Amino acid sequence: MGLVGYAPTTFRMSSEHSTIELKAQNFSQLNKNYKIAVLLPCCNEEATIASVTKDFKQHIPQSLVYVYDNNSSDNTVENAKQAGAIVRYEPIQGKGNVVRRMFADIEADIFVMSDGDGTYDVSDSASLVKQLIGEQLDMIVGVRVPDEGAHRKGHSIGNFIFNKIILFIFEDKYTDVFSGYRIFSKRFVKTFPAISKGFEIETEICIHALDLDIPSKEVPVRYTKRVAGSESKLKTFSDGFRILRAIINMFKEVKPFTFFNFIAMVFMISGLILGYPLIITWMETGTVPRIPTAIIVMGLIVLSSICVTCGLVLDCVAKGRKEAKRLSYLIFPVTPKEDS
Repeated sequence: MGLVGYAPTTFRMSSEHSTIELKAQNFSQLNKNYKIAVLLPCCNEEATIASVTKDFKQHIPQSLVYVYDNNSSDNTVENAKQAGAIVRYEPIQGKGNVVRRMFADIEADIFVMSDGDGTYDVSDSASLVKQLIGEQLDMIVGVRVPDEGAHRKGHSIGNFIFNKIILFIFEDKYTDVFSGYRIFSKRFVKTFPAISKGFEIETEICIHALDLDIPSKEVPVRYTKRVAGSESKLKTFSDGFRILRAIINMFKEVKPFTFFNFIAMVFMISGLILGYPLIITWMETGTVPRIPTAIIVMGLIVLSSICVTCGLVLDCVAKGRKEAKRLSYLIFPVTPKEDS
């Protein structure tokens, strides 16, 4: 599931306009058999939402573009409507809340999710949909290949650190966990719990896919700078801490045995370090002179044992939850190929 190089199937003609037109013609036949929804969560994206909507309608001409407004105070809604999008609303602030609402409300065979800020190059969106169907995948992640200056420095460092943490904990094979550009099958969308409230939603999506071994892959996509007047809603430190907290919570829920054994090991090592001098003194003199320290050591050992027990019990619970999620996932059939 590593980074997969991909060249979209297009026929290069004498002009860029002809190439785009040919892509649309190739895709129109596919759209007759599949209902495709483009999902755009937005908050104050008046500078770009119209162009993003038009781009998707151009490259996937028969798709329905849904813009979910999340308490915008500018002209995002008006611009989206003028561009031909279907506008809906989610009053609870946070990208995770918007994604949960979108996944619950919209019915389609294929879901294309992107940001409304115009930073993702969606010219190959039709080809990615074809790839999802042809390889019978449930998710394609658009790995960002940024132009110079497209990433804020703080965001780049945070992305690198969190990707490494997730790689270490979950044996993650995704290289861009926080990408907002993804293609989903219906059975992924309709069986994804969507618990997260904010920007940690992308992390939850990837960990959900890893936990259930869902067929997915990564495809590189161009990532450009924001246009003038468009600002990122991601707050480097506050959202960074929320994402870190979400990773720890998911670690506890998905791998409770490892999580609680790590805590048990910390308690046990602390107890042994504090208790070693007491054991030496007892062996030499037959007495324990520091009773409070001995009580603390016993408490640490007991806590370590409790953590191991919690890990064993919750590991059984986690396996039961995983089986239930897997059975729920299998209720929905795989997306049939075009010739099926």
